[in-house]
Amino acid sequence: MEIIPYTREYRDDMIFMVLEAKNALGKIPRLNDDLLDVEKNYPGRFWLAVDGGRVVGCVGFTPIEGADEAFLHRLFVKCSKKRRGIGSALLETAEKNMREAGIKLSRVHLGSPREQWFESYAFYPKHGYTEYAPRYMSKKL
Repeated sequence: MEIIPYTREYRDDMIFMVLEAKNALGKIPRLNDDLLDVEKNYPGRFWLAVDGGRVVGCVGFTPIEGADEAFLHRLFVKCSKKRRGIGSALLETAEKNMREAGIKLSRVHLGSPREQWFESYAFYPKHGYTEYAPRYMSKKL
């Protein structure tokens, strides 16, 4: 498995992986419009975990204008590949790139209801994130 910057050749496989991950969480799999044009929405700020030529995870971030902060987006790992360090590797990649861009605070907006997004609520605190408002966590980088 390797973490690579997003390239368009993986777009459809990435979208399928995200929809599959949402379905595995019991969510109605809906396509997020931002994933249709990753280059436009996350220029140079989106990564894929690829294993055997297939997308098994993804993450991106968007800087908050006028601040040294950014929001993480679309951290998903293929259901059959979870608990193998892929999510941690993706998060580390995004955080490293945030620091290099001068970002000092990483924020994440978690899904609701909490029971359906239980994995996110457990994952981020393990990586140093703390809740600062309902459905929001942050970490100083």
